[in-house]
Amino acid sequence: MEADHQTRLTASEIAALWSSCQNNSMGVCVFTYFLENVDDADVKSILKYALKTSERALSQSKDILKENKQPIPVGFSVEDVSPDAPRLYSDTYYLYYIKNMAKVGLSVYGVALATTAKSTVRAFLSQAIESSTDLYNKTADLLLSKGLFVRPPYVSTPDDVDFVDNKNYRGGLLSRNVRPANVIEITHVHANIETNIVGQALLVGLAQVAKSQKVRDYCSKGKEIAKKHVKLFSNILMDDDIPAPIPSDIVVSDSTVTPFSDKLIMFHSSLLISSSISNYATASAASLRTDINTTYIRLLTEIAKYANDGVNIMINNSWLEEPPQPANHEQLTHL
Repeated sequence: MEADHQTRLTASEIAALWSSCQNNSMGVCVFTYFLENVDDADVKSILKYALKTSERALSQSKDILKENKQPIPVGFSVEDVSPDAPRLYSDTYYLYYIKNMAKVGLSVYGVALATTAKSTVRAFLSQAIESSTDLYNKTADLLLSKGLFVRPPYVSTPDDVDFVDNKNYRGGLLSRNVRPANVIEITHVHANIETNIVGQALLVGLAQVAKSQKVRDYCSKGKEIAKKHVKLFSNILMDDDIPAPIPSDIVVSDSTVTPFSDKLIMFHSSLLISSSISNYATASAASLRTDINTTYIRLLTEIAKYANDGVNIMINNSWLEEPPQPANHEQLTHL
């Protein structure tokens, strides 16, 4: 049990709550707009649950920060969304989007919980993980019921367990006799294909509606990067005669009326990039085949540069909110 005396929030606890405020304030804006442009009653129910989840997490994280006398980030508000803007994405896309964002939530909240001591913050993060799990399961069930869930590939596996006894198992960059990808490598490749397809469609729409030409160009560049990565990952599977996932009915309309502020668009893009960087790093560490491992490392370098370009756009427009940081004691001594 936590000690009776009042404990301050640690750096990691402040970071988790601060990020939750930012991310969920964006989520409230996005889901509010989606709800104004949805036809399918089942999809609408999932969107309502997603909105409620984001609103609750936003309120709870703000309350904990206030109780501990910490500043509340500005984040996003009604000024950053136009719910009455025309539809930009299909109902089916909403499901793929929510499924992906639920996965992001599970990852972010899980990492945060493992670095947290204070009981109130752990309780908040534990509930957030439970809500993200529930949201994922609800979305997965609906996708399955509609025949839209893109399953990872089925593969034939040997009957017996074996051990690697040859260094050639890792292969080489120029090796012609490379082994087929194992199930762990297939899992990560499949997941990254699907994530990039969802991100690509999102950026297609955002590139159409952003007000600033620089933001439009940035989203267009991200769309091309995602398209290229989908092709590279798909080739890894197809070279082993494994089908690549192809989500269906991901439709982007021809609307050019923006539902979101450019500030929100850039933040959303940044969140997707951060998720991709984390996914690629994890996949690289888990991939024993040299060519696959090296592909992730190469692509990480590309998206890190793309992310840096986005940060510069946000800084130039005063859109990048500065995370809390400790006092600069060296600077204070020279006042």
